Order: sequence, then structure tokens, then C-alpha cells
Amino acid sequence: MAPSSLAPLSAVEEQDKWLHDAQNLVKQYSFYMKRALDDANLREALKQGSLMLGELRTIALSPQKYYELYMSVWNELRHLEVFFADEARHGRTNMELYELVQHAGNILPRLYLLVTVGSVYIKSKEGAAKDVLKDLVEMAKGVQQPIHGLFLRTYLSQTSKNLLPDAGSEYEGAGGDVHDAVEFVLQNFTEMNKLWVRMQHSGPSRDRERREAERQELRDLVGKNLLVLSQLEGVDLELYRSTVLPRILEQVVNCKDEIAQPYLMDAIIQVFPDEFHLQTLEKLLEACPLLRPSVRVGTILAALMDRLTKHAQETPEMVKVFVEVDAFGKFMACAKAVVAAQPALEAHDRLLMHAAL
Repeated sequence: MAPSSLAPLSAVEEQDKWLHDAQNLVKQYSFYMKRALDDANLREALKQGSLMLGELRTIALSPQKYYELYMSVWNELRHLEVFFADEARHGRTNMELYELVQHAGNILPRLYLLVTVGSVYIKSKEGAAKDVLKDLVEMAKGVQQPIHGLFLRTYLSQTSKNLLPDAGSEYEGAGGDVHDAVEFVLQNFTEMNKLWVRMQHSGPSRDRERREAERQELRDLVGKNLLVLSQLEGVDLELYRSTVLPRILEQVVNCKDEIAQPYLMDAIIQVFPDEFHLQTLEKLLEACPLLRPSVRVGTILAALMDRLTKHAQETPEMVKVFVEVDAFGKFMACAKAVVAAQPALEAHDRLLMHAAL
């Protein structure tokens, strides 16, 4: 009888197997972690929690599969958060917990634990939101592997979005103000965008198309920071004009990335109010000639013009504002500046740009 041979796994099957194995280990470690929580055994719970979080150190999974693993871990971390919030069960102050988890062995599990404890620390009001958030967003720089860093910062963003010292928030005052909230989100956005762009330059050039596809899958992790900024009650036109928009555009222009630039410009257009766009039109349009030549500025202008036109149709009094700010003149000046900055711009792209007007 001929010896049987196992057919090699396809790439998809291999990914499924790696994910399945990692999720099984997450279940195993979380079981022991929850048993330790039931016994109020803090050190054992932290040990098993660290082992569980250690599964997120993998570099074998695609972004899509890594997201599934991340969600498995995220669901288990909530049990740890509830335990941390119950001082009667573990007998430690939030400050003591915050210091204790910093002794976790590997940096990635350590930072996930720190963010989890940090959220409890802020909720307790024992620690000022602005100080804890500043600490966390800075320490997250310790993880520079792009996918690991992006998901860690996503966890930080998800955990902190209701803890920001925004105007009218219970954390405003001693916990900071809207300027602290804006600074935190902008810092997290900037670091996430850098990690996202770095993915493009890691690995051999033959894998470029695969990397670009993976980056497209992850873009909303970066863009959600802009959504958080747009939802802050304290961000008025003046703060948007003086701080928020300039800092975002600085990152968009300086990253010099042909995937990030069009996505982020469109995100700005879609998430911030039309009134803000009208009053900062010149500043937004000034960024267009500074984008990479491969970025189709016509598509960006068309999206912005379409958004503002619909707003004018729905709110007739805004037509007067259009005239006051010379919106059409600013769009025309932008188109001319793009052509001047990019002499090699193809005729099709020039037509697309002017068609938007």
C-alpha cells in the first residue's frame, strides 16, 4: 500500500488553522483567569490574563483574522475590567493596580492591562482623566509593530471614548477640559496613521498589492479617531479652525502616502459639519496642491462640493454664506494651484477636477 500523504494547506486554510489554535488558547487562558477572579486571586488573574493577551503578539495572521482574534480577547477583558472596578474583591487602590500591572512581562500584554486599569482609574475619579490618558497614549508608543500597535490604540480609543474630559462631561474640571480631550485624540490619530503608513514599507516589494489590500481593510481604525473628534461637544468652530483641522491636515500632507491622503481627506469632508467646512474652506483647499501627484484631487473636490451643495439646498440661508466666503472662487483657485503644482497632471484628471466645479 502506498504511503498516504497529507496535502499542504492552502493559504486560507492555514490562516483559519492559526486563528483556531490562537482562539482555543485564548479560551483556555480566559477560563483560568475567570476562575482566579472568582477566587479573588489578583496575581493569578493577572498572570492568566497576560498569557491570554500574549496571543495578540502573533505576526502570522492577516489583518482580518487578527481582528477576529482581537475581538475574542476584547470580550474576555471585560471580565477583568469588572474585577478591577471592585476594590472590595482585590483590596488594592486604583493607583496600586495601575502600578502593579506595569510589571507584566511583555510590553503588549502590559499595555492592554494598563489601558484596562486606566479606564477604571479614570471612572473612579482618583486619577485625573487628562493625566491618565496622556500617560497611556505616550506609553503605547512602545509598540511599533504596525498591526499590534493599530489594534492596541484601537482598544485605547474604544475604552476611553466615554471618559474624555469633553465639555459637559463628568470628567471635565479636575480631569481636564476639551483641549485635553482633543490633544489625546489627535495624538492617538497621528500615531495610528504613522503605523498604518509604515505597513506599506514593511516586507518585500513583490507583496505590495497584498499590503495595499490589507491597509484598505484597516483604514477605518484610523478614521474613527476623526469621528470621535467630530462628536466632542466642546469642539466649536474656533477650536476646529485653530487646532483640530491644522493638526489633521499636517499629518495628511506630511505622511506623503497615496492611500492615506485621499482616505483621510474624504474622512474630514464626511465627519465634520458643513458649517465648519464653509468657514475653513481656504485652509482645507490649501492642502490639495500639497498631496501626492497620484492622488485624484478632482474626486476630493467633487465630494466636498457635493456635500456643500446639498447643504445649501437643504438650508437656503447658507447660500448667503457661500457668497460671503466666495466658495466658488476658492474652489477655482484650488484647481489652478493643483495644476501649477503638478505640471505633469494628466488631461483626464484636469477635466475631472474642473468637472467637480
